[in-house]
Amino acid sequence: MFDAIADRYELVNRLMTFGMDAAWRRRAVRDLWLAPGSLVLDVAAGTGDFTRELTRVGHRPVATDLSFGMLRAGRGMPERVQADAAHMPFSTGAFDGITCGYALRNFTDLPATLAEMARVVRPGGRISLLEVAEPRSGLWRWGFRLWFRRVVPLIGSLVSDRDAYHYLPRSTAYLPPAPELSEMLRAAGFRAVNHRFVMGGLSQQFLATRATVS
Repeated sequence: MFDAIADRYELVNRLMTFGMDAAWRRRAVRDLWLAPGSLVLDVAAGTGDFTRELTRVGHRPVATDLSFGMLRAGRGMPERVQADAAHMPFSTGAFDGITCGYALRNFTDLPATLAEMARVVRPGGRISLLEVAEPRSGLWRWGFRLWFRRVVPLIGSLVSDRDAYHYLPRSTAYLPPAPELSEMLRAAGFRAVNHRFVMGGLSQQFLATRATVS
């Protein structure tokens, strides 16, 4: 499915979020608080939005995604590795940080994926994860549901692939609630787990630090 939408993936993302997703990614990268030159793994990198931002601020990114079509269509991704996020071909503690954008709900084994993230990031390393959310207040929530469940599938059908963008609103059902996901991160080996809503709840961010070895 993601191979099929790779060529217009970024275009639809910009249309869906009115371009605001770029600012959300910039903030997510800044929140890593890693020194310039850090080696950062971009999990489920897609066509490279996060990867390019990591490069822009001076980090050394490695992009990984299960979809070869996404990696092939990407740009500004000097290091690309096709891999299952639950079984990544990287050494233990190889990375200083990890980013992941809007992909948690797509992993078939989320606990295994989070455990694998914990394995490949060094003790003291940081992760910054972005995911969709739904506003909690009435008007925002009503508008979001109309846009995300009705308009976004229509845009996707016109610009890209109908089935893929009808799947997108349904995929949120696979995402655990924020408290449960935070607990899953702790169980995987992270500490200082923080969660915040972005732009009134249009998106959400998880930040955590890999626990140091005792």
